[in-house]
Amino acid sequence: MKELNYITNGYSVKSWLLTKDHKRIALMYLLAITFFFFIGGMAALIMRLELLTPQADVVQAETYNKLFTLHGVTMVFFFLIPGIPAVLGNFLLPLMLGARDLAFPRLNLTSFYIYVLGASFTLAAAVLGGVDTGWTFYTPYSSTYSNTHVITMAVGILITGFSSILTGLNFIVTTHKMRAPGLTWFRLPLFVWAMYATSLIILLGTPVISVTLALVALERGFHMGIFDPALGGDPLLFQHLFWFYSHPAVYIMVLPAMGVISEIIPCFSRKRIFGYPFIAFSSMAIAVLGFFVWGHHMFISGQSIYAGLVFSLLSFLVAIPSAVKVFNWTATMYKGRIYLRTPMLYALGFIGLFTIGGLTGIMLAALGLDVHVHDTYFIVAHFHYIMVGGTIMAYLGGIHFWWPKISGRLYPEFWGKLSAMIVFIGFNLTFFPQFILGYLGMPRRYHVYPPEFQVLNVLSSAGASILGMGYLLPLIYLIWSLRYGEKAGDNPWNATGLEWKTPSPPPTFNFEETPVVTEEAYAYASRPELGHV
Repeated sequence: MKELNYITNGYSVKSWLLTKDHKRIALMYLLAITFFFFIGGMAALIMRLELLTPQADVVQAETYNKLFTLHGVTMVFFFLIPGIPAVLGNFLLPLMLGARDLAFPRLNLTSFYIYVLGASFTLAAAVLGGVDTGWTFYTPYSSTYSNTHVITMAVGILITGFSSILTGLNFIVTTHKMRAPGLTWFRLPLFVWAMYATSLIILLGTPVISVTLALVALERGFHMGIFDPALGGDPLLFQHLFWFYSHPAVYIMVLPAMGVISEIIPCFSRKRIFGYPFIAFSSMAIAVLGFFVWGHHMFISGQSIYAGLVFSLLSFLVAIPSAVKVFNWTATMYKGRIYLRTPMLYALGFIGLFTIGGLTGIMLAALGLDVHVHDTYFIVAHFHYIMVGGTIMAYLGGIHFWWPKISGRLYPEFWGKLSAMIVFIGFNLTFFPQFILGYLGMPRRYHVYPPEFQVLNVLSSAGASILGMGYLLPLIYLIWSLRYGEKAGDNPWNATGLEWKTPSPPPTFNFEETPVVTEEAYAYASRPELGHV
């Protein structure tokens, strides 16, 4: 039976909305996630416009609170957490494993519609007037005192959590049961290892945040004494539950990004990845250790000093497997034949920005410094270097790396390189001044500030405009390439991996015959040249 590729096999809307093809579902996720990325980005740009001057010139305090809540919720729960797993994971995992699809195709489509349903609740909350609690929903303000649409937004996030759980379950079963013959665990691409570790975190952590937000809604709706001390509740219980999920959630964002970088670096260095087992096991170590460090978000919450010391030590330890990856990527590039193409520029940008974010994370693991800069812009800069500078750089690097496989077309390399450099420069100009602001004492979440902080805020806002332009460029030229881009061929990068052994774009069921794997991962010694791109 002749199989048409996943793009040309039916142009009808119904064929897309009811598809079970993991590649089409990945593209639908791409559209939805891109939409939320720009919603969150617009909220951020309005905030940076407000912060150009020390006084409230654009929005008032209540509106500003709603803006940073919308920015945080959309970026964290609807872009950063699902971004790489839902788009690149969905598209690539079966291809990398030599499978015809994910283990549960209908469940995969269901998870997309659950994501859309949860996102709709969140959009409804924003349209109806917004939420002013911040993305952390700290109680008892969120559960009792806020007069905004907390329940609606909390329900949206709760629903979306089920989408993540179903996706993680699908990835785990697919990895265990649908690998091609000869594809042993230590021949797997490191992206698969990263997605596997991420899926474990999703399955173990997401139910906790779902239950926590449900309890907030119950206390708010029925005045049950769970978190509000006036009702006999404990507000610190919420923080423990929230951060027990939300710190591992950082690794839900970053681990897939690390998997992407582990694919790009050896390809554009034309070398076998250095220390494959260490990178693979470091992903699993991050997944495990990430569940033991939530208390470093609560150093000033009144917890025991002894608990603080334990969480401080564990926070230092969790940096080790991340450092292993950075050292191994660097060792892979050593004496390699480096090709500075667009994906590689994004990968190098990731390493630089993630390293800064990681080093400042080690600084914050020290109790004395954390107490000084807690709730200042130092924290804002730190987690943006990890989650934006790290995750989004890798996301864009992965999109550019696999775009020829996704679309069958090449994008203009000049514009790709330019966008990568603009994003890197704009990001550093936006967030590095915030380290200084935070250390000098400027608190976050305020829309007014002392005049002596204005110069650094102007620099940060200028950087945000540059960063926004850098993010907009790929949207333009990637869409352009769909019609006008040069045809890519099956393997334009001359890369290893089963996904490059299918046509571009791949047929509906990926492989005409089940492939058999006979060589180790990243066997670039036999293909030292990059290819014609």
